[in-house]
Amino acid sequence: MGGRRSYSSYNDGCAAAHALDLIGERWTLIVVRELLLGPKRFIELQNDILGISPAVLSRRLRDLEARGILTRHALPAPAKVDVYELTDWGHQLESVNTALSMWAVASPTLPWDADMSPDTLVLAMRAHARGDATLASPVRVNLYLSDSRVDEAEPVAYSAEVTQHGATVEKAPTPGPADADVYATTAGWKACILGGANFRDVPSIRVVDSAFAVDALVRATNLNGRVEDA
Repeated sequence: MGGRRSYSSYNDGCAAAHALDLIGERWTLIVVRELLLGPKRFIELQNDILGISPAVLSRRLRDLEARGILTRHALPAPAKVDVYELTDWGHQLESVNTALSMWAVASPTLPWDADMSPDTLVLAMRAHARGDATLASPVRVNLYLSDSRVDEAEPVAYSAEVTQHGATVEKAPTPGPADADVYATTAGWKACILGGANFRDVPSIRVVDSAFAVDALVRATNLNGRVEDA
């Protein structure tokens, strides 16, 4: 980690201190966050993590690979490009990301108006996911999120399912049949999931087919206490 001394070099044997040696340097956990939903190419990570330089991103990726948190492998021809993917151990950091997110929402200085990458917003949905006891049967929603921070960004596709007992949201490059399709900017969808807005009132959100299914998804994945009644 550059020239910074590790906590263990100060005779600190705490596992939490060791965790900070592994992922506590600036940008490191942000890189991990952007890989939690699946592998990405270097350019995709650059696009999703605004503000990180190519040199710093390269160093963080090398460090994470050396520590066994991610792996790098080449896609076959014709792509012939490296992709970065978390190891099974690296994927366990989603629970860390969730715990940090749930803790930080109580911060009086949380930047509610700042935007988020598509994957980051979906990770927030997963952190808050719960069942919907009002449902008689499961509902499926395909969610297409365009990054509001990037002009003419291509939408990223996700597939969500809500049941009485839980909710799941996964990245899905080719989503299957669903009760509803939602097309939204990250800013618009964040306004619903984290800000309490009704999706019907957000111009940058378009719903095809069942609004009932979308209501169920919002109820099951929003931040408790910040959502209007539909």
